[in-house]
Amino acid sequence: MIVAHTLAWALTAWALVATLSGGLAEPRTAAAFGALIVLGELARWGARDGERDPAPLASAGALAYALLGQSAGHATRHGVLQVIAVVVAAMLLGSVPHVAAGRGPSPDETARRILTVAFAAVCFQPLHSSWLLDDRAGQGSPAGLGPSFAFVLLLLLVLTALCDAVVAALLLCARTRYRFGPLLRDELRGLLGIGSAVCATGTVIALAVAVAGLWALPVFCVPLLLTQLAFRRYAAVRTTYRQTITSLARATEIAGYTKPGHARRVAELSRAVGRELGLSGSELTVLEYAALMHDIGQLSLLDPVPAGATAALPEAEQRRIALLGGAVVRQTGVPADVALIVERQADPYREQPVAARIIRTVNAYDDLAEGTAGPGGPLNALEQLRLGTGRDYHPHVVESLARVLARGCLTRVPPG
Repeated sequence: MIVAHTLAWALTAWALVATLSGGLAEPRTAAAFGALIVLGELARWGARDGERDPAPLASAGALAYALLGQSAGHATRHGVLQVIAVVVAAMLLGSVPHVAAGRGPSPDETARRILTVAFAAVCFQPLHSSWLLDDRAGQGSPAGLGPSFAFVLLLLLVLTALCDAVVAALLLCARTRYRFGPLLRDELRGLLGIGSAVCATGTVIALAVAVAGLWALPVFCVPLLLTQLAFRRYAAVRTTYRQTITSLARATEIAGYTKPGHARRVAELSRAVGRELGLSGSELTVLEYAALMHDIGQLSLLDPVPAGATAALPEAEQRRIALLGGAVVRQTGVPADVALIVERQADPYREQPVAARIIRTVNAYDDLAEGTAGPGGPLNALEQLRLGTGRDYHPHVVESLARVLARGCLTRVPPG
């Protein structure tokens, strides 16, 4: 992570010094794309909304400037360093209101954007200035290049998307100490969503400006801006939805059926184990919702379970509570997948889906760790889970839990 940040800021310093000393090439073009990036940053949503790219319009504008070879049929003269300088300056300027409000971009997000844009510019600008837009190949216009230009541009987009995914996974791996493989798979899956829209819009803007000039910018950025605003509203609805589920999950704590914080601890640790096992973003969301509501069936009990520890109950009683919990979840309007996982958390692990195996294991760990006094409680709880892998808990889930705990996500436990 330190290497990525150092490289990003070293490139930024070099680009700013070179651009300030040599002056801006084509100031109108630089100002137009800078304004587009500032607008995209101003329209960003908060990182708490959990989106892969909280400022897609700014990302698309930065990518378009990196891939810009002509403007209204005339070859552009800006190079790699000017691309980096303009993008960073506009990004920082547009982030000022968000930083003042305490929700600005993280250092990882900033470094990732700089490195991705630098990669795209380094790949495209030298080709443009050497042979890609040579008059003999295409008579100086994008339309004359034919399939070769489209093929090269498509190849650069794929490479840039892969670079962005690798950088994002490396930064997240360094910060969370999760395994790189599952993180990279999750980032690659994310490219199919807003990432593909950013790449497509950036390419279309670059091609449109090459033919029609800077007047194409407001025309072709409006669709992504409207999409970004729609996603922002959707993210707000989703945040409210999650808050509602969290409130429902606390009902067992308020009623005295479970210990305070139990549902939240199980949800956080279940999500960490699910990521360790390579679950996708949507699967992690379903897992988190089910983990938050896994004990809601206890509200149907006349007498609370001591300390809410269902792991010590007979199998038949555990299954009855799980089925009652699933029935309650189905009445709340939560997706059926969540209710199914809640219902099946007490089944034999060989018959359970992966999410139910995770919740069963993590719930038992939290019950056992909370019920054991002394600093050795978590370690003793983990050993009891390992002893139960022959019948009650899936071995792969238990070992994934051990690795998560060993990294210090909740407490330090030696790896198995």
